[in-house]
Amino acid sequence: MPTLRKRLQNLFATNVIVRAYGKDKLRVVDTNRLQGVGNLNQAKVADRYTRMHGANKHMVGGMGGYDSNYYMHQNRMQLYADYEMMDRDPIISSALDIYSDESTLADQFGDILTIKTDKSNVQKILYNLFYDVLNIEFNLWTWIRNMVKYGDFFLKLDIAEEIGILNVRPISAYEVERFEEYDEATGEYKIQFRHVGSPNITYDVFEMAHFRMLSDSNFLPYGRSMLEGARKEFQKLMMMEDAMLIHRIMRAPEKRIFKIDIGNIPPNEVDSFMETIINKMKKIPHIDQQTGNYNLKFNLNNMLEDYYLPVRGGNSTTSIDTLPGMTFTGMDDINYVKDKMMAALKIPKAFLGYDEGVEGKTTLAAMDIRFARTIERIQRIAISELTKIAIVHLYAQGFEGEDLVSFELELTAPSIIYDQQKVALMNEKITLANAMKDSKLVSDRYIYEYIFNMSEEQWLQERSDVVEDLKLRFRQNQIEQEGNDPTVTGISYGTPHDLATVHMSSNEVEKKDKGGRPKEGIKSGQHKNAFGWDPIGSKELKQAFNPQNQQTSFQPDTRWNRNNRPVSAEAHDILKHLKSKNKGVSIITESLKPKQTQDDSDTNTMLDENNIL
Repeated sequence: MPTLRKRLQNLFATNVIVRAYGKDKLRVVDTNRLQGVGNLNQAKVADRYTRMHGANKHMVGGMGGYDSNYYMHQNRMQLYADYEMMDRDPIISSALDIYSDESTLADQFGDILTIKTDKSNVQKILYNLFYDVLNIEFNLWTWIRNMVKYGDFFLKLDIAEEIGILNVRPISAYEVERFEEYDEATGEYKIQFRHVGSPNITYDVFEMAHFRMLSDSNFLPYGRSMLEGARKEFQKLMMMEDAMLIHRIMRAPEKRIFKIDIGNIPPNEVDSFMETIINKMKKIPHIDQQTGNYNLKFNLNNMLEDYYLPVRGGNSTTSIDTLPGMTFTGMDDINYVKDKMMAALKIPKAFLGYDEGVEGKTTLAAMDIRFARTIERIQRIAISELTKIAIVHLYAQGFEGEDLVSFELELTAPSIIYDQQKVALMNEKITLANAMKDSKLVSDRYIYEYIFNMSEEQWLQERSDVVEDLKLRFRQNQIEQEGNDPTVTGISYGTPHDLATVHMSSNEVEKKDKGGRPKEGIKSGQHKNAFGWDPIGSKELKQAFNPQNQQTSFQPDTRWNRNNRPVSAEAHDILKHLKSKNKGVSIITESLKPKQTQDDSDTNTMLDENNIL
């Protein structure tokens, strides 16, 4: 039998897991999302922005070519360094926290991840995997934050035979490389992961869970960070903020203009006179001869120096004017760049604290439906890789076939708006369907097919399911109100039919059908039928009063007593002998059977067998 590693390699050989799921149905699990973004070999032709694949033409090793993997890794490191710098910004850091917070909300039952499956054993195993082994209630928040920050997150899986995944180990995106090789012979792509510092250590595709934000084929085989769209605007914002600070520091202080009257001082002595005045009025930087340091009590910035202007003339006098600092007018530009950066992050400004009036908003998605869609996209990417982890775990425990794909994973939606819209739409459809049925303009088939978009097979199944639901409700009502389970006793109590039969006579009450051949009533062609030749039964009456039929054994016959009531022939004979004087054995020996011979010793006695009817 092949080892677990070999069997997992065969399972993920095509990168798309296909399993039969029910009759004439297939279920495809695209763990590497090749259906949506393709592969690295197809993406090399569209390298427009980062030059991550084939545009760098530097020589490598004197071979006249370039190492694409080397330059790809170097460009990744540069991008990751930019993302680290962006994470230090309070706005970007808050945005990353919001992505993770909104993606890992708990539902009404307190669960972050919902597992849907019809098989209880699969449900228990996956619940144990995600909540007891992986501890996603605590770890998933960190995984998603790293994924949206770098665009990639790597999780090493420790797998054991018949046990499944024992442990997971996060690995930094700086230390892992992903390799995709195309095999022309088989037409398949082989995916492996390798440590940057240890090239001999490689991992197969089933040993590494690669969470990646696949939104741009230029970044394949890696993901594209959620911060990439704001990276350029962030750099602009940083430069403009630095320029603002420098401008404020240099231009903000006020300066004074000293106008000094030099009188009749000769022109060649004006400079020395002004220098003498300036040295008396200001302090110059002083260097300590012992330590070599500046004395900080002096102003060292020449940009803060005052202006000294010599003036002369009969009307000129010494005066001091104040020159105000320049006012910075570049805040509009900074706000413009900041708005563009927030637009790239797809997070409303109000939630980041740049707007007021957010009281009463329970979730962010209630304020911006577009952000809810962004969170759902992040959740789908995370669920795709969590599904891969679940398949590996089930396969290692021995599950095969449709059991590997007989489940669905769901993260809690960030907003109830979607649910409210679905409920409102369903209410409108039901109201419309009831109005159409009451108007009797269209059939039920039309309503099922054109209002609820059901096929004929689906709405026929729904009709039968409705009948089953009615039976279940009737049984529950009988148990609750009457203490009777119809499925056990086979009868009902308290129904309108039962109440109506209480007031009917015994002849009107139809007895319960106890099974067997059903009773047949009077049919056409019979004598008793209204159109037969004996509708009143006169033939039977004549046969009943015929004296010849009284001598036969057990022949039905009737007599009339003094109350004009019919009695049977045997009862008539008994009453006749009871009235006679001879009361004895002869009463008992009256019988419709022929008399026995006298040879029998028990004849005309109590032991005569003829007395036994």
